[in-house]
Amino acid sequence: QVQLVESGGGLVQAGGSLRLSCAASGRAFSGYGMGWFRQAPGKEREFVSAIARGSGTTYYADSVKGRFTISRDNAKNTVYLQMNSLKPEDTAVYYCAADWLGSGSRQTYAYEYWGQGTQVTVSS
Repeated sequence: QVQLVESGGGLVQAGGSLRLSCAASGRAFSGYGMGWFRQAPGKEREFVSAIARGSGTTYYADSVKGRFTISRDNAKNTVYLQMNSLKPEDTAVYYCAADWLGSGSRQTYAYEYWGQGTQVTVSS
C-alpha cells in the first residue's frame, strides 16, 4: 500500500512558476514509476509527465515539454514537478500516481495509487 500526498499548488500569473511535490509513504518508493496527471473541469484526466524507477527515464506530454521537469528523490520518498512558463491552459487539478510496474506509463490504468490532487490556477 502506498499513500501519496501532493502539495505546492496555488494561483500564479501566466509566465510564472510552481513546484509541485508528492510525498509517498508505505512500500518501497524507489520501486515505483511515478506520474503526474491533471484534470481540468469538464475534461478527462490527462498525462503530464512520468519518471521510471531505476534509470529515472522521464516522459512528458507534448503540451508541457520544455516547460515542466519531473524529478524524484528516493531518499525523501518524494517526486517533484517543476512547472515554468505556466499558461492559463495549465489550470487543472494535478494528481500524482504510483505505477507498481515501474515503467512510468502515460496511461492512467497503469497506476495503482493516486493522491488527492492539488489545484493549480494560472491567471492570464
